[in-house]
Amino acid sequence: MQGSLPVLRVAVPVVDLPLGATEDRVIGALNLERALADGAKIFEPGLLARAHRGFLYIDEVNLLEDHIVDVLLDVAASGENVVEREGMSLRHPARFVLIGSGNPEEGELRPQLLDRFGLCVEVRTPNDIATRIEVVRRRDEYDRDPAGFTAKWQAADAALREHILLARARLSEVTVADDVLEQAAKLCMALGTDGLRGELTLVRAARAWAAFQGAASVSMEHLRAMTSPALRHRLRRDPLDDSLASTRVERVVAEVFAA
Repeated sequence: MQGSLPVLRVAVPVVDLPLGATEDRVIGALNLERALADGAKIFEPGLLARAHRGFLYIDEVNLLEDHIVDVLLDVAASGENVVEREGMSLRHPARFVLIGSGNPEEGELRPQLLDRFGLCVEVRTPNDIATRIEVVRRRDEYDRDPAGFTAKWQAADAALREHILLARARLSEVTVADDVLEQAAKLCMALGTDGLRGELTLVRAARAWAAFQGAASVSMEHLRAMTSPALRHRLRRDPLDDSLASTRVERVVAEVFAA
């Protein structure tokens, strides 16, 4: 108990938003069974309510229907979900970390939603023999004995978890010098990113990486390491430059840091 209110600790929610989800399932709706049975207007929370203070995962996010994308944009901007259905109007907090995955060759993601993702990583097939063999070996071990495989890596996972928790605890103590902020601004200007979300995300990611490495302040190397994940998906399309986004970022990073 804290004060006079009970406190319940729950696990951080991880909610999956399927492609075929209706708008009512996403934002919530009136419980029709209760409404028809006794006339009561009972709100049935949707996926956004379940994901509050947790993670909302969308597979094939680039194939998400436009009206669902519009809902996510509104909620991501305000941190609240507004529901107006059948004479009922209410709002509730909906703050979550949005995680998406998809194949760009199957369709592009709308720039407005793409900009809401803080970091972006590109997953490619490994091109060296040792890594490919290790992936196949571990997958085979898991398929043959899932419980044994989990137990084998439990200690390593626990150590990583503890390392992340320690980094999170000291995150607020990590300082960012003005020259690092200036370099972040130069990178974003050179890449032509719109708005200031690029700089904000880049600096936050660099601070988190510095905390993870146990540093007291953000260095240029921390900033450089986070430039591609934080900015590669924010680039404008250049019809005269057909190189990959990561290649363009690396080229600009080399130019800015060499100046």
